[in-house]
Amino acid sequence: MDEELKALRARIDSIDDGILKLLSERAGIAQQVGRAKQGEKIYRPEREAQIVRRLREANPGPLSGDTVERLIREIMSACRAVEEITHVAYLGPAGTFSQQAVHKHFGHEVEALAEADIDACFQAVETGRADFAVVPVENSTEGVIGRTLDLIVASSLKICGEVMLPIHQTLMRKHGGLAGIQRVYGHAQSLAQCQQWLSRHLPHAERISVVSNSEGARRAAAESEAATLGSEAAAELYGLAVVEARVEDESSNTTRFLVLGQTDAAPSGCDKTSLVMGAKNQPGAVVKLLQPLADAGISMSKLESRPARSGNWEYLFFVVCEGHRQDTRLAAALAEIETRAAFLKVLGSYPAASS
Repeated sequence: MDEELKALRARIDSIDDGILKLLSERAGIAQQVGRAKQGEKIYRPEREAQIVRRLREANPGPLSGDTVERLIREIMSACRAVEEITHVAYLGPAGTFSQQAVHKHFGHEVEALAEADIDACFQAVETGRADFAVVPVENSTEGVIGRTLDLIVASSLKICGEVMLPIHQTLMRKHGGLAGIQRVYGHAQSLAQCQQWLSRHLPHAERISVVSNSEGARRAAAESEAATLGSEAAAELYGLAVVEARVEDESSNTTRFLVLGQTDAAPSGCDKTSLVMGAKNQPGAVVKLLQPLADAGISMSKLESRPARSGNWEYLFFVVCEGHRQDTRLAAALAEIETRAAFLKVLGSYPAASS
């Protein structure tokens, strides 16, 4: 038995040596690619999406597809950093789900810049202080983030990626157990996502909305009778004990984040396009706006209305559809929509998130 174990460990050591050699070779080739680009942007969302998609499809197991994606994104992140450090703004402070979204998409070898609010995330990229921003746009339980939609209409930034992040809320405090909890801090959305659990287990505890779950963690770390909601990363960051994991009411609770940059992505083979349009004030105008998509056989995954700032009772319609704006069918449909719309702006084409 001992000899068999030694032989297996020797094989693992040999494989590890091979992995290290291949990683070094990959990083070296990445450097050569960077020199060949001669000043072109280092991060190519469509290329990285193609790599992830190919390896997920080729994955023989026993590692899950999500694990394979996480590993290859970290490898790409490290190789990208050999060429140039990527600066990514996100809704801070540290320990938020937005920071998790940054690392899920870009890996950990980036400079993640915590911003005070969503407006500051946009400004960081617009002024060149950051290369990209990652901002929340909708939650499967609580709906859209209106501020993100409002800002993207006026901004010159383009959507170049999306991140789907499962949101698992953790209840944490200075010490374990539910006894003695009189206050529960949390971002308004987190409190809403956990209201049934809180009503069952902490019916008499006051629920206090704070600007971020990290702020809640900071307060809970200083108050023995308080707890907070947030990520397990926040518990580790602020030295809190996990009282209960996954206290969200919906196990499938997911937040969709947008990756924003100066340009959108080239076609990757499996893309989405986001656009916003305004309907003319006439009967059936909205149906007429959407008809070109239906005629072209293009599916919509999202249709959301928001009040326009141009006047009372006027609305903008946000659409997410399948395909890239350069695809022949979608390009023709967009051209037709433009003739019918009072306002049309293509917000960007980008690779569809794999999970």
